[in-house]
Amino acid sequence: MFSGLGFAVASGEALIVTGRNGAGKSSLLRMIIGFVQIAHGRIELEDGDPELTVAEQAHYLGHQDALKPSLSVSENLRFWAGFLDADRTDFRPELDAVGLNELADLPAAYLSAGQRRRLSIARLLAVKRPLWLLDEPTSTLDASAQERLVGFMHTHLKEGGIILAATHATLGLSGAKELRLDNIQPVAVEAAP
Repeated sequence: MFSGLGFAVASGEALIVTGRNGAGKSSLLRMIIGFVQIAHGRIELEDGDPELTVAEQAHYLGHQDALKPSLSVSENLRFWAGFLDADRTDFRPELDAVGLNELADLPAAYLSAGQRRRLSIARLLAVKRPLWLLDEPTSTLDASAQERLVGFMHTHLKEGGIILAATHATLGLSGAKELRLDNIQPVAVEAAP
């Protein structure tokens, strides 16, 4: 999808990926997480766990909130913790941090779009991973929730984490690097017959 694209992001740094609609911001994040196979080049997480892939050391927050509607708010976090190999059962601190503690027993199907997004953000907090890949992370969030997200991102960076965020919005991460995809040449991809 890209030709001549290269960047490095160190521990404690954020890279904001910007560009017009269709420039490849989401595709870039999907390549890093492994949803889209790259034809050439490499993706590395230096100083990461050599036994794990980049995807196994990353959180991906995409356009769609990966929630099971029939599970409650807390059951969704329990599911993700189990799926991500975290041995935890109490998620009250994370639910409180995103303002969903009072809804812990409510099925996710009844959550508003903003509440679903906040539950997805709680997953970032519940299971520690060094790399956060955030695709339009402030989408559907009100101003208060956006401020909380910025606080979570600052904490993640202070703890040595890395953030790659594809966005049209200003995230309020001072000192973040920026990668504009408007100037990158896309490579044509042919559909398989």
